[in-house]
Amino acid sequence: MMCLMVPEETRTPTRPPATRRPTGSTTPATPRPRAWATRLVVAGVVLAALNLRPAITSLGALLEEVRDDLGMSGGVAGLLTSVPPLCFAVFGVTAPRLARRFGPAAVVCAGMVAITTGLAVRPYIGGTAGFLAASALALMGIAVGNVLMPVIVKRWFPDKVGSMTGLYSMALALGTSAAAAATVPMTDALGGDWRSGLAVWAGLAAAAVLPWILLVRAKGTEPGTGDREPAAPGTAPADTPEPTAAAVTRPGRTGDGLRITRSRTAWALAVFFGLQATAAYITMGWMAQIFRDAGVSAGTAGLLLAVTMVMGVPLAFVIPRLATRLPRQGPIVVALGLSGLAGYAGLYLAPAAGAWAWALLLGISNCAFPLALTMVGMRARTGPGVAGLSAFAQSTGYLISIPGPLLVGVLYQHSGGWGLPLAMMAGLMIPQIGAGVLAGRDRTVEDEAAG
Repeated sequence: MMCLMVPEETRTPTRPPATRRPTGSTTPATPRPRAWATRLVVAGVVLAALNLRPAITSLGALLEEVRDDLGMSGGVAGLLTSVPPLCFAVFGVTAPRLARRFGPAAVVCAGMVAITTGLAVRPYIGGTAGFLAASALALMGIAVGNVLMPVIVKRWFPDKVGSMTGLYSMALALGTSAAAAATVPMTDALGGDWRSGLAVWAGLAAAAVLPWILLVRAKGTEPGTGDREPAAPGTAPADTPEPTAAAVTRPGRTGDGLRITRSRTAWALAVFFGLQATAAYITMGWMAQIFRDAGVSAGTAGLLLAVTMVMGVPLAFVIPRLATRLPRQGPIVVALGLSGLAGYAGLYLAPAAGAWAWALLLGISNCAFPLALTMVGMRARTGPGVAGLSAFAQSTGYLISIPGPLLVGVLYQHSGGWGLPLAMMAGLMIPQIGAGVLAGRDRTVEDEAAG
């Protein structure tokens, strides 16, 4: 089985020290490539995270050009912005089962290949249907990465969940903002063709394939397997390692029989995840268009979207570390929600005059995503629990988020303005705060499911 090792200082001390070999034993020690394997995991996680949003935000910056060239109506464009959460829900469900069969690294590697292929072909495949199909291929790869990244972090770095989630979230925010800010300038530099501006992001995805290929080939290095010396004669074997992410059989139940759906915290986290995803994908898909309709140029609108996304770079590192030090994460949830309400109010009252302030406020609000990922790791104690909760919360959450971007497109087309869409977005922020406060209580899904 393919697996990876964690340095001794990052392991949870769950077993007693191994008995020393008898002096003079000639059995060679098993090689332990902990340092290089751990560095490779960190590189793989960062590169994967960089590629989990450019497929979406690069399109948001050029949505008007894509709509005009492909002849999309407002409703179809709304459907296009709803494709990401739909794919995340559908394909995210399969991630734990695929990880059980092929190993998490192999599944993430295949996901990076899917992202590369989808981004490379979607601008040139022709027609709206082909564009949607190629986008779905890229989003399928993103979906498995979304679900398995918290699992890999928990497995490799059980004592550094906050720090590693922060690093992963920072990379994700950096990739998101870079695609939003650089797509329009790169399109202009490549001759003004939106197809070239979208396709260029396939190169970044291709770079992310390499570390995962190396991890797939490095069999026997995962924490808990392949890293123990043979037991000396007369000594007891090492404890059986904690079940891995692969132990998950389907969302809602883990391989050890835990029913996630019995946990109120799991449901609260799923609702919180879904509503923050609704806000995030509406922002990524439509915020640039809101500014452009207010008279802001295309380049500036892309920069404003980038500012919103780049706020996640510093905050995505700070918020998870702060969250892991608090018994309850409700105060953070409330602060992020109030920032979102202020941002929506500003977009309604003075979208152009206060554009930079609203972009900053919505960027703060969007940091509910790294907070949700951190709570996934905090609300479960075991590997199967984290994997089951991650799959359940993300799949259910993305299902909840599907109608949001589509409704924004429909309301925008029929009302001819942004008043109703913004009112809907502000209204959804209230239940998001409530669900987040419930999900932030100090308890675990294992205890609730058992009870």
